[in-house]
Amino acid sequence: MGIVIPVPEPIASELRRARASFGDPMASVIPAHITLVTTTPASDWPSALQHVRQVTAEQAPFKVTLRGAASFRPVTPVVYLQVADGFEECSRLHQQLQSGPLDHQMPYPYHPHVTVAHDVSEASMDDAVSTLRDYEASFTVGHIGVFEHDPQGLWVLREEMVLRG
Repeated sequence: MGIVIPVPEPIASELRRARASFGDPMASVIPAHITLVTTTPASDWPSALQHVRQVTAEQAPFKVTLRGAASFRPVTPVVYLQVADGFEECSRLHQQLQSGPLDHQMPYPYHPHVTVAHDVSEASMDDAVSTLRDYEASFTVGHIGVFEHDPQGLWVLREEMVLRG
């Protein structure tokens, strides 16, 4: 199971084009999003979905502003847009969602972001940081998406859940 905040149109298309311009091969496959819970084995889907429904029922919609680019280098080869407004809400949602049936250890501390370049050359990562350093876009988060891997290893949307709090 994976849980994300989808970035809405037209921002998503704009970021897909930017990601492709930096040579990221996943630009056309992975829609722009903020990960709340990364790949987590869910042995009991009904319990996991009920847990996610309970968390989303208590969370009110909130504003996210993406502002400027940064990088996780040298730890990982990723350039991302920073979550300015909404950082605390994303962090709180992550903490609440990644408990109970979805509790697991993460290799890195949680840091909400939108990836714009991954596994590309150093020059392309530098270009991404430079090109998007002044980028800014805002949207309201009103729902999240729950995904699972299909037999080919691709993410498939299983359910969208509205924030109701």
